[in-house]
Amino acid sequence: MGESIPNFGQFLEGLRGSMSLREAAKKCGLSHAYIRDLELEKNRSTNEKITPSPGTLKKLSGAYGYPYTELMIKAGHLMEQDVSVSSLSTIQVDLTDVLYIEIGMKEIYCLNQHSRIKKNMDSLKDFIQFLELIDKHDFKKVDTDVYASFQQIRKYDEHLGKLYFDSKGTGLSVTMSEPYQRKYHELIFPQIAKNNRTNLEFTFGNKNSLQTLLSSVD
Repeated sequence: MGESIPNFGQFLEGLRGSMSLREAAKKCGLSHAYIRDLELEKNRSTNEKITPSPGTLKKLSGAYGYPYTELMIKAGHLMEQDVSVSSLSTIQVDLTDVLYIEIGMKEIYCLNQHSRIKKNMDSLKDFIQFLELIDKHDFKKVDTDVYASFQQIRKYDEHLGKLYFDSKGTGLSVTMSEPYQRKYHELIFPQIAKNNRTNLEFTFGNKNSLQTLLSSVD
């Protein structure tokens, strides 16, 4: 790990340029208040210093059109020598049958119906590349260290916040923490309908709440 450049928050504000905070928020999926906190380099509610995580920087990189690796270096998450070495290893794993992934301090566990595969992380570069890989395969973060394959989910227990990988809800499952339940609420049921090859019908209740019904295709 390195050190961030002086006035990194001002640098982020410069990248945003003439784009409004709300426009930036819409492009990167972060709240406009949080983006402003990053620019001021402090949480305005607690007055504590804050530093954007690699995941946050990835979103800002896409929104501002600025190279992700360069942004990681300027934020202090990477050092120049970390990216100048061409022989850095990458984590290789077949994600086809992986249902969910648990990430530890220096290792990654990929779980399917029959096995639990362990992979070691040799560098922060490995970790970042792995996050990019699982994002392409539609894995979503559902808890602090857990990523679930949304292409594999088959049932959702909304009351318990559990995602199941079988339609009966008796097999492997992961539990989503409350913030991610809210984040993916509108995505989960259509995704399950797609995975189960069912029709998704929406009906509105008396209180205008959205109820989701899955009906089998004839």
